[in-house]
Amino acid sequence: MHRLDLTKMPRHVAIIMDGNGRWAKKKLRRRVFGHEEGAISAREIIRSCHKFGIPFLTLYAFSKENWQRPAMEVEAIWHLLKRFLISELPELIEKEVRLIHIGDADGIPPDVAEELRRVTDRTSGFSSLIVNLALNYGGRQEIVRAAAKLAEDAGNGKCLPGDITAESFARYLFTAHAPDPDLLIRTGGEQRVSNFLLWQIAYAEIYVTELYWPEFREPQLIEALLDYQSRERRFGKTGEQI
Repeated sequence: MHRLDLTKMPRHVAIIMDGNGRWAKKKLRRRVFGHEEGAISAREIIRSCHKFGIPFLTLYAFSKENWQRPAMEVEAIWHLLKRFLISELPELIEKEVRLIHIGDADGIPPDVAEELRRVTDRTSGFSSLIVNLALNYGGRQEIVRAAAKLAEDAGNGKCLPGDITAESFARYLFTAHAPDPDLLIRTGGEQRVSNFLLWQIAYAEIYVTELYWPEFREPQLIEALLDYQSRERRFGKTGEQI
């Protein structure tokens, strides 16, 4: 059995947590049951990343497109997210894990937004693991938002068009505080990125598993990390140049 090399861990793991509803349907349960079990997976993966010394984790919790789901399911998801934030805060503090919201604050239900602010404020001084929670998030919308802010700064004379680089543009993104993901994991078997971190995953290794998110726990994360460690990351170079 292969063992993880803790010296070759990704700095940043991003996860598209897909398949809660399909898992629940397979169990002949309501879709919200899948989201509840998915929250348990999220808790375990945060713990595992902390244990393995992975400094950044981004979880895709609620996308811009998710608003199109049935209203009862959307309401249930937000209620569950609020419960999750309340229940996880003590452990985040204990383990000195920082939670950061990436996405648009506008549109999030006020009670959830208030709890989100409370958790992000209470954990703002921590750095053992930084968890980016992507809520009300869309990759294209993020890029448009960044471009608009950059254009505003250029119009105010804070920067010149000739000074704009990929690095300077990235500072306008929600993830300006984090390196780009090294590993993108998608559960549920779908072969697409679903408007997630479109700028940031340019060179991410992509790992897709048929397992639904409620089935993805530490052993499955280890499998993904082992797969990542088996790959040769060339970034445009040849294997001989690495």
